[in-house]
Amino acid sequence: MPAAPVSPTTRSRRQFLTLLGISAAAVSCGTATATGGSARPGGGQVTTLKYQGSVGAVTLPELAADLGFLGGLTLEWVGNTISGPQDIQSAATGQIHFGGAFNGAIVKLAAGKVPIKAVISYYGVDQDAYSGYYVLADSPIRSARHLLGKKVGMNTLGAHSQAVLDIYLGRNGIAKAESAEVEALVVPPVNTEQTLRQRQIDVGVLGGVLRDKAVAAGGIRPLFSDFDLLGRFSAGSYVMTQRFIKENPDTVRTFTTGVAKAIEWSRTTPREEVVARMESVIRKRGRNEDTATLKYWRSYGVAETGGRIEDKEFALWLDWLAERGEIKAGQLKPSDLYTNEFNGYGKG
Repeated sequence: MPAAPVSPTTRSRRQFLTLLGISAAAVSCGTATATGGSARPGGGQVTTLKYQGSVGAVTLPELAADLGFLGGLTLEWVGNTISGPQDIQSAATGQIHFGGAFNGAIVKLAAGKVPIKAVISYYGVDQDAYSGYYVLADSPIRSARHLLGKKVGMNTLGAHSQAVLDIYLGRNGIAKAESAEVEALVVPPVNTEQTLRQRQIDVGVLGGVLRDKAVAAGGIRPLFSDFDLLGRFSAGSYVMTQRFIKENPDTVRTFTTGVAKAIEWSRTTPREEVVARMESVIRKRGRNEDTATLKYWRSYGVAETGGRIEDKEFALWLDWLAERGEIKAGQLKPSDLYTNEFNGYGKG
């Protein structure tokens, strides 16, 4: 079966800023339908949360719901996404109630005056959960300089994978002007391995179960990984609009604390039991998905207990974006971007 066609795109800034403008306009016009009064029968707080999922994977909110950690809340799946920036834009415009993305993408959206807050970390990088930048075993690419003029396939632009690539290039002596010669392309994660093996791209970013499955098949090798580059850290957060948080504080508290419990359950439960639970979730939801890759799952990679957010998880990306000229230095502080107020894990 041929791989899905690779979609060449421009570098992320123009694309992201266009979408950011759409999000800001929608929020300022009060079109956040998912958080509006019509979604709150009788004036009470929202108890059904709309969200986007991921094919063949179980998100932390889905796991929390299955474990009974969300109390009286229910989740309403509205479709799948492979893009963190798209997911948080959908949350900002009210198409869904929460969305998750790389923390740098959250910084960009907030810098555009979009009123969102991160409430809990949901993925990160550790020795088990990391994204590797893979080449074919016989590839001549051995260093950052070898990437000039080459194509790197990743799930979306303007997010985690492109940020890490830029940091790798910069730390290895590639000037900003030269780095533009490295072509970042959007390739759906489920197609990345095949697209790399068919030599449609030179480097493929692979993470989680898709990475381990590809490595097990042989014929590829890592150039570097985000764990090699940056060590252990929480990399992405779930966000909600400030309006939704203000109008639904109990809902936000139940959701955030439930996700925190799911993070810790996944840490303290034998891996085989976690995988079996995920397989059960996928079978029960009936979306005609393959569960084969779940056997490679090892960790969500969240660094802090219960997914609590720390300043350092945004400070790195604030500095990186300021250096790139995408935000103004000092425009935002880490504490402007998140709150741990609603994370009740370990309290009382």
